[in-house]
Amino acid sequence: MATINNLFVTQLYRGVIAQGGDAFLAELDASCRAIAEDDAAGQRWCRKNGYPGYTSYASLNDLPWRFPVFKQLQKKLDGHVVDFARALELDLGGKKLQLDSLWINILPPGGVHTSHIHPHSVVSGTVYVAMPDGASAIKFEDPRHAMMMATPPRKARAAEPNRSFVYRSPEPGQVLLWESWLRHEVPLNNAEDERISVSFNYRWG
Repeated sequence: MATINNLFVTQLYRGVIAQGGDAFLAELDASCRAIAEDDAAGQRWCRKNGYPGYTSYASLNDLPWRFPVFKQLQKKLDGHVVDFARALELDLGGKKLQLDSLWINILPPGGVHTSHIHPHSVVSGTVYVAMPDGASAIKFEDPRHAMMMATPPRKARAAEPNRSFVYRSPEPGQVLLWESWLRHEVPLNNAEDERISVSFNYRWG
């Protein structure tokens, strides 16, 4: 009798940072918008590099130090990352995964964030702050794509574990975590309002 086993599973973690309508989430939303408005260096970088909307990625690398709400966010994220590392059965050699970078993303209607990975990190993720109706999902790519060569395309209704791409549309207050080598993107934002998120990387050591 034949058997089929699943090998080399790619895990995606979903957790809750705050419930919709929570005061912490409202403060995080207001802070993201205020920082974007005041961060002239970040605005210049976005214009120069053709980045739609706003990101603090290249301008502010110390948000948890500058703003208490982001320090609170880091503490919440630390616990989720510990849980995810445990689920991945990572042997950290007595060390911890530590926050390496954390940045704001504000994607306007019609904006996209092209496919990419997060080098030099172990775990990456995103906290969703504002996801208006029609906001684009995050799109994950099967990491084996480069090795599939002559593989036929998957059926349109293939089971999720067999798909080449998987989409997730988290609610505000939720966090997604994945291993940093997993390629992902944010397709066209069809919402009539801004999609706001906070992304981050954790390194080993």
